[in-house]
Order: sequence, then structure tokens, then C-alpha cells
Amino acid sequence: MANENEEVILTPEGLAKLEEELRELKGPRRQELAARLKTAISYGDLKENSEYHSAKEDQAFMETRILTLERMLRNSRVISAENLDVSKVSLGSIAVLKDIEFDEVLEYQLVGPAEADLANNKLSYESPLGKALMGHQAGDKITFEAPMGTFHYELLEIKSAG
Repeated sequence: MANENEEVILTPEGLAKLEEELRELKGPRRQELAARLKTAISYGDLKENSEYHSAKEDQAFMETRILTLERMLRNSRVISAENLDVSKVSLGSIAVLKDIEFDEVLEYQLVGPAEADLANNKLSYESPLGKALMGHQAGDKITFEAPMGTFHYELLEIKSAG
């Protein structure tokens, strides 16, 4: 687990997603797990009861995730699209990029690591591309190193997510 007091930067959507996951885990998921444990215990001899051991492992994982989510929410700082300066790339902004090598346009919102999700175009500001983008303005050429090689982009536009 990361530092107990480490700041977690989230967009309003990211905050809502974590809060919903926490509600789900503390409510319906805990109830489902309690029912699984009760059923497994009814089978008798707990030493050789695979259903019981599986449910206990799931319970430990779930309780750890609950503690992690509570810590993240306690230490969260929400970035707002309303006050976002779109003259340069910053946390929360959307960067529209042109991949110079493949001549394709990509769009990423820069978010904190807790919210990063490349499948949904949410890029961590701590990633190689995220670090390279921070502070740049539309029209800038961006070159950065990543594990798969050197990449070249042109920053076409900076937008607000709001």
C-alpha cells in the first residue's frame, strides 16, 4: 500500500466511481460474502472446506480493497474542469495529439494514477507520455522515451473535460 497520507488526485468522475465501488463493497458485496461464509460453515469441518477457505480469501481481499478505497477517498483532491487553464496541458485537461509516425489523432485526458484507464483514454500524468505532455501548449512537438521506444507527437489542441 502506498504512503498512508499520499494525496490521490481525482476528477469528479473518478471520485464518483471510487465512492460507488466503496458503497457496493460495503453493502451488497459484504452481504453476498456473509451468505457464502454461512453456507460454507454449514458444510461442517472447516479444515478441509474449500468453499469456506475461498470465501475467507475473498473476504480478506475485499476488506483490503475497502481500506484502500477509504484511504484514497480520505486523501483525495478533486480537480475541477471549471477552473482549468486550457492554454497548457495540466491535470484534468484533454490533450488532442497527432502521432507523427502513424499519422493518427489521439485524445487523452490527464488524470491521477488512481484513475488511469487507457481503454477509456485516461492517461496518468505520471506515465512517460503524461510527464512529457505536462505544461506544453497547442502546436508544441512532443518527443518522449517509453519502454517501447521513442515517440513523436504534435499537440493539436487542449480541451477541458467539462
